[in-house]
Order: sequence, then C-alpha cells, then structure tokens
Amino acid sequence: MNRGTGLLRAYATHARPSRLNKALSLDHFLQRSRVLSFYRTIIRGTRHIADKGTRLETRGFARAEFERHRNVTDIAHIRYLLSTGKTEWESMERYISGM
Repeated sequence: MNRGTGLLRAYATHARPSRLNKALSLDHFLQRSRVLSFYRTIIRGTRHIADKGTRLETRGFARAEFERHRNVTDIAHIRYLLSTGKTEWESMERYISGM
C-alpha cells in the first residue's frame, strides 16, 4: 500500500461489489445465456464483412441495441427481443454472405 498517494491494494479476500443485485432465477439465467450466445454469434458473423468501416458500424449498432435493452427483466419481453433480433440477424446474414 502506498500511503503517500492514498492508493489501496485490492486483495482477493476483500469482497467485490456484485454486478448483480440479486440471484437470477433459472429462467433469467437461461435467457441471459441465450442472449450472450446470440451476441457472440453476431460478433463472429460480422467478421465476414470485408469493409472495415461497415464491420465496425455493424458491431457498434449491435452493441448499442444490446446496451439499450440491458435492464429489461420481463422474461416475455426478453424472449420477444431475442426472437426479433435473431430474425433481423438472419436477414442481415443473407445480405452479408451475398457481398
């Protein structure tokens, strides 16, 4: 610990604040897993976009959409967003593979 500058060391024994306010239900956990998997699919799929600017813009748009819906907790709404997103991504994938 550097006492002169007021910096503190982080030790493994100190509890870190949780990013989650409470434990997730099983359904929320499963939906979260599906959403993360879908996000990874999108990121992997954008590798096939030849133009770097378009690739970065597509990834930025996807990230912004996921961030915009980050705090949605209603299971039915999460399922709807996931279904809609997958439909949109499938049509985008057809366009990307045609490039």
